[in-house]
Amino acid sequence: MAETVPVFPLGTVLMPGTLLPLHIFEPRYRQLTIDLVTGTVPDKEFGVVAVREGWTPDDDGRDGLHSVGCTAELRDVRRLPDGRFDVVTRGARRFRLLELDTESKPYLMGSVEFLPDVETDADSAGGDELTRMLCAAARAAHRRYCATAWKSDDWSEPDVDIAPDRLPHVLAADCLLPLTDRQALLEQTSPTQRLRLVRLLLARETGLLTQLRAVPAPITTYSVEHSAN
Repeated sequence: MAETVPVFPLGTVLMPGTLLPLHIFEPRYRQLTIDLVTGTVPDKEFGVVAVREGWTPDDDGRDGLHSVGCTAELRDVRRLPDGRFDVVTRGARRFRLLELDTESKPYLMGSVEFLPDVETDADSAGGDELTRMLCAAARAAHRRYCATAWKSDDWSEPDVDIAPDRLPHVLAADCLLPLTDRQALLEQTSPTQRLRLVRLLLARETGLLTQLRAVPAPITTYSVEHSAN
């Protein structure tokens, strides 16, 4: 069943369970923040969708955005003296963007359908033992990436009690994967295949970093200045 949510286009991919700080300065997204805080937008939740490279939703509408996004739950808000906001959000539910409404609100609104995980034959084959093996392999790939990319005090092991279906998103959040890879992880609805995918992506990136003898630039707080808005 389709639902309607505010849509916040960004030059990054938000994934379930991961934190995303934002600096809000543009008037229409200041209004969105006010509507979230006051309850005009229910549940303090809005949709984050990655902008396609070379496109803008203002000029290209729905075609300027990837088809799958993630809702962001507003966790903390700090209003600055000039009316801007610093906010912290957390990724919640994946959705498929069906239609984009540019008229009814100052900010974009989207008609969406939510995307739960779907069990496949690969998820059921081998059961818990396969899941444990894939989680261990994904964690090991993450450990090698972080040891190569970051200083020892710049990262820590993810909590041991993170659910297997959420683990790939949490691992990827620590790493500077290309947007297309992050989008592929977001769109993957098989937990087993998602674990396999994140392990392969992290192993590839570790190999590239080792060959180039380079490390990624530090991760910074995202701002709407990084979006097409």
